[in-house]
Amino acid sequence: MTDLEKQKLGKTLWAIADQLRGAMNADDFRDYMLAFLFLRYLSDNYETAAKKELGSEYPKLLPEDRLSPLSFWYADNAADVPEFEKQMRRKVHYVIEPPYLWDNIVEMARIQDDDLLTTLQSGFKHIETESFASTFKGLFSEINLASEKLGKTLKERNARLCKIIAEIAKGLRQFSTDSDTLGDAYEYLIGQFAAGSGKKAGEFYTPQPISTILSAIVTLDGQEPATGQRSHLDSVLDFACGSGSLLLNVRHRMGPHGIGKIHGQEKNITTYNLARMNMLLHGVKDSEFDIFHGDTLLNEWDALRETNPAKIPKFDAVVANPPFSYRWEPSESLSEDMRFKNYGLAPKSAADFAFLLHGFHFLKQDGVMAIILPHGVLFRGGAEARIRTKLIKDGHIDTVIGLPANLFFSTGIPVCILVLKKCKKPDDVLFINAAEEYDKAKRQNVLQPEHINKIIGTYQFRKEEQRYSRRVSMEEIEKNDFNLNISRYVSTAEDEEEIDLAKVHAELVTLDQKIKTATQQHNEFLKELGLPLLP
Repeated sequence: MTDLEKQKLGKTLWAIADQLRGAMNADDFRDYMLAFLFLRYLSDNYETAAKKELGSEYPKLLPEDRLSPLSFWYADNAADVPEFEKQMRRKVHYVIEPPYLWDNIVEMARIQDDDLLTTLQSGFKHIETESFASTFKGLFSEINLASEKLGKTLKERNARLCKIIAEIAKGLRQFSTDSDTLGDAYEYLIGQFAAGSGKKAGEFYTPQPISTILSAIVTLDGQEPATGQRSHLDSVLDFACGSGSLLLNVRHRMGPHGIGKIHGQEKNITTYNLARMNMLLHGVKDSEFDIFHGDTLLNEWDALRETNPAKIPKFDAVVANPPFSYRWEPSESLSEDMRFKNYGLAPKSAADFAFLLHGFHFLKQDGVMAIILPHGVLFRGGAEARIRTKLIKDGHIDTVIGLPANLFFSTGIPVCILVLKKCKKPDDVLFINAAEEYDKAKRQNVLQPEHINKIIGTYQFRKEEQRYSRRVSMEEIEKNDFNLNISRYVSTAEDEEEIDLAKVHAELVTLDQKIKTATQQHNEFLKELGLPLLP
């Protein structure tokens, strides 16, 4: 399927969602829509693998048959089911029993079966607790099938679900879908729901152009970016992963076998579930990722709480788009936390540097970290100035990239990308002022491929360009009191045109003489006509 067709599928599904949700809040309906798309993916992927596994034994359906072929195979081969499921767990890492497969759910919706709602509830529970070797407990916890938003009575809710599922199935049938296509459609819908959610969207969605920049930066060689992309990353971490799109962008760039394991953390339960679904929808096996639900600032993830320096997990790449200027309440004990001990605590009013230091703590010596932050981190004083100064003096800030305003759904403020390394070769900081290079769209500004490629290329080859990028020495930054405000080092203002005062004066004298001559001639005409003369 071409990119154009994929976009068309996304738009078709979004139109269905917009039509079906009625008075329901977009955030609430999002959970239903994405869960059903996820179920369709799991079912298709499972049935494709089953067809390959069973070969000639896979049932051939008649035109009037609407149920999944596996329904018939399970019914006719009960004794072989345990061995078959054992093989499926080995190959696709999960099992879905026939009643819960998408085709069977769709058939229940078509005939408006009164048991659809209870079957869905059982199916979701089955996927959470029994399908996968590793538990996916709570994966559908935010999908409330008993919600009165679907209907006041069980019958009304069941009828509404029948309509929703039937329309989604109808929309999908217009396209020849595969796993990649459904993954792209899922991403498209996440973006559309994010746009409709306004400021809430900042909790879970990083616009694709910005995600592309971050993923490109962290996958280039850490010490010599100009040599190109690394061949393999053992691990990558996003400690505020939202729906997981940023991690998936890194994986897409590295290829399906280019990363050992993906690690993510997310505090919001709904978004945490979206991230886990998103991973599976994009073909990432449950053994290839680990998404944790918990508070990053409190470091609630046991896997990261190791105090023995030799055993602390470290990552080749760290990416993040944490909440901007998030208010937090750091306890006194946190000042002794290994993440913050050498730098101090970020102020209560803005946890930006707390997020940064968290990610930086878990970065490998030759790793690369790219984080999106508000511009205030570049120049604010107090505790933030002390943290920023130490990071600069220790040679950890490699590049500062200024982006245009109004790129996010959640805020219109301009943001920056900070690139950090524990070991960097250049004894300077690269500043890229990309704030003026974008296209205007209806709702927000947009970075086009040429804007994105210019930023990535400038970082990769450490290029300097007037009014766009510059390598700044540590001495100059120190003279500016370690203020990293980009306009101090790279101004986008056009130089004013120089004025030749002598030339201008000569032109004015000539004009004045011409006016006097013209006035004299005019007065001669007035005198002949007997009219008052001009002064």
